[in-house]
Amino acid sequence: MKNPRIIVALDFNSAGEALSLADRLHPELCRLKVGKELFTAAGPQLVEKLIAKGFDVFLDLKFHDIPNTVASACKVAHDLGVWMVNVHALGGRKMLQAARSAIPENSTRLIAVTLLTSMDQDDLEDIGLQGEPAQIVGRLARLASDCALDGVVCSALEATHLRQLLGKDLCLVTPGIRLSGGEAADQKRITTPQQAIQNGSDYLVIGRPITQATDPLLVCQQINSEIACFQQTS
Repeated sequence: MKNPRIIVALDFNSAGEALSLADRLHPELCRLKVGKELFTAAGPQLVEKLIAKGFDVFLDLKFHDIPNTVASACKVAHDLGVWMVNVHALGGRKMLQAARSAIPENSTRLIAVTLLTSMDQDDLEDIGLQGEPAQIVGRLARLASDCALDGVVCSALEATHLRQLLGKDLCLVTPGIRLSGGEAADQKRITTPQQAIQNGSDYLVIGRPITQATDPLLVCQQINSEIACFQQTS
């Protein structure tokens, strides 16, 4: 598979656990996501090891700071050789533009987080954001598109609306994916893999359904088959 659409979230706190799981997967079937917990524990050296194993790595650190600091961090991520890196759209236009200027186009993909999939209407009211989650996601996604970012992180529940709003070119990366019958855990705005693809998602971030499986590679194969079957019938 030349363009695997599964991104496995390596939600571990040690390099050993992450590398052990990577050895049970295959870069033709999935990409890997390194987030704050794992990066804090293992650093860029782990990212280099995963890349050396042939995996595309999504560095999920959600940079959100003053424009110059974010630009510098994005440049370091690009030089590290990651496939994708993200910033937080709530950082605003100047920050997004600075991030864009730090990463050459057609190299490391630069995407923006809109709203975390763990947030619902009550959370938005707590922090003073007006509007429903879908409205806020739409505003932030349009801002990211205006700043020439490659895509956004969003819930698959919002993917259909974003496709209608911004067209086919914007890459949609969707966490909050759970297999049919699986537990939601701390995610609130969730979908199944097939629903996410149907809604317009490009890449599916999947953690525990794969990382805690007895046979992680088999789960990847099953999800890829499900996606392929949907694409053939759609």
